[in-house]
Amino acid sequence: MIGLLGTFVNMAAVVAGGSLGLILNSRFPKHLSDSLMKALGLCTLLIGITGILKGENQLITIISMAVGTVIGELLDLDGKLNTLGLFLQNKFKKDGSRVSVAEGFINASLLFCVGAMSIIGSLQSGLTGDNQMIYTKSLLDFTSSIIFASTLGIGVLFASAPILVYQGSIVLLAHYLAPFLTDSVIAEMTCVGSLIIIGLGFNMLGLTKLKIMNYVPAIFLPVILCLFM
Repeated sequence: MIGLLGTFVNMAAVVAGGSLGLILNSRFPKHLSDSLMKALGLCTLLIGITGILKGENQLITIISMAVGTVIGELLDLDGKLNTLGLFLQNKFKKDGSRVSVAEGFINASLLFCVGAMSIIGSLQSGLTGDNQMIYTKSLLDFTSSIIFASTLGIGVLFASAPILVYQGSIVLLAHYLAPFLTDSVIAEMTCVGSLIIIGLGFNMLGLTKLKIMNYVPAIFLPVILCLFM
């Protein structure tokens, strides 16, 4: 339970930041919200571009993306996530609202969960009870959720649930996962995840309509590929 403390703090940070963003959301005219969305898209691209530089084996990235995409398409992960997002939208979207609950939920969930800090921080929490990295991530997510919710609305708050499932699972399974998640594996996972974040950035800019969730299985394939390459 102590190991999960950091995860609960991270969730609370997203809810608190998102709530503050919702207050700001009602004060923004549409053209300002649109401009902020584009700015967030550019920042997301920056995060992705910075992360892909950590990879050392391009072949692992290529194979991971190819095989991971096939898995994601066969499982229709994007469709399932969108179904959940639309369910939340039907439950919580207010009449006349100009933002998509589903879009906020999906974009925020991917951005908060796809990254090295989620993996490394959760491992540290589970193995040693050290939540320092997760606390740092919580501060970053708090700031990001303010900006996201001010543009994308209440859907951002629901991104706290995937944080619990994703990071919480790593914390609880840390003793079993640690031997496989070496520095080189984490570097390649970060590279693949960052490439997916770049795709998310393109979607936020309105340049593409990529089914981002279908690429997510690719993040975990370097764990296997690094054993042979």
